[in-house]
Amino acid sequence: MGSCPSVKNILLLDSEGKRVAVKYYSDDWPSLSSKLAFEKSLFAKTQKTGARTEAEIVMFDGHIVVYKFIQDLHFFVTGGEEENELILASVLQGFCEAVGILLSHARNTDKRTALENLDLIFLCIDEVVDGGIVLETDHKVIAEKVSGQGLEGAGSFAEQTISQAFATAKQHFARSLLN
Repeated sequence: MGSCPSVKNILLLDSEGKRVAVKYYSDDWPSLSSKLAFEKSLFAKTQKTGARTEAEIVMFDGHIVVYKFIQDLHFFVTGGEEENELILASVLQGFCEAVGILLSHARNTDKRTALENLDLIFLCIDEVVDGGIVLETDHKVIAEKVSGQGLEGAGSFAEQTISQAFATAKQHFARSLLN
């Protein structure tokens, strides 16, 4: 009997390997210093690869890491050595594309835009993975849930104005903090 697909961490780093948004779901890295060391060495190993057009997979430090670069952002999804690479790749693809949709108002998925919309990125991570368990990989569903226009809303995220999207994201973020 198989277990649920799981993720050890989701990392979003900038072009210098510095944190933009990260979330760990495993005790494989018990301290902040071990997490930072993992991020630094993973970035050093992957920075010279051409993961701009499609995701790449690497076995690193006993973990499977799927990664992709979009402009100056580096997206990583880490799983255990026994995890299915295709599932990890679909988690990465769903996360990357949902972030692209959520940041499309700026017409640029770059570090500055990501930092200005960090609340949406963390909500996006929470919609993709909860406690290490993969919940959703469809980028459209993720973006609609983050924007607050999923099952409870009438229109899609693409039909909203920027101010409406920001207001619903703010409400969603506030609700998630209260829970």
